[in-house]
Amino acid sequence: MHTTTLTTPDGPFSVVVAAVPAVDGGAPATEQVLAAGWTDDVGSLLALVHPSLRPSGADQADAGAPAGLLAEAADAVRAYYDGDHGAPGRVPVLQASGPYRTHAWDVLREVKPGERLTYSEYAVRTGRPAAVRAAAGACAMNAAALFVPCHRILRTDGTLGGFRYGLPVKESLLAREAAPA
Repeated sequence: MHTTTLTTPDGPFSVVVAAVPAVDGGAPATEQVLAAGWTDDVGSLLALVHPSLRPSGADQADAGAPAGLLAEAADAVRAYYDGDHGAPGRVPVLQASGPYRTHAWDVLREVKPGERLTYSEYAVRTGRPAAVRAAAGACAMNAAALFVPCHRILRTDGTLGGFRYGLPVKESLLAREAAPA
């Protein structure tokens, strides 16, 4: 497991990356972002990772300079704050849950910077228009904030709704993405 915490205009932002074995077992492990968010408490981020993906207790976070995918993820966060709002979407992420939630996270990654959807519109994009609560649950359980942009989803009445890292951060992200490049 590798972690880093960056300073951003919205507060400390931590990223957790780990090598994840390939599904077929024969291919080499690949690094993936497992969790990210506006906190310097890496333990709270690890708690959001599905148990099947959570690094074992023997895995240690490294304290050196970011390398590999961790460096790429850190660069993507910096690029986001420098105006390339699509940068986090180009970094590989892995989350696990049931089939609907996993699909819903993939759909979230397709919501473009500056685009805002209501939970109802998001449910339609997932292919299940009646699954508004399940769509909202996918946002609530998203472990890889910014890389899986749940902040772009609003309540059906257009208000902000909730956000794990607070409404001021959500407002800041949406305003940043709405500003001309």
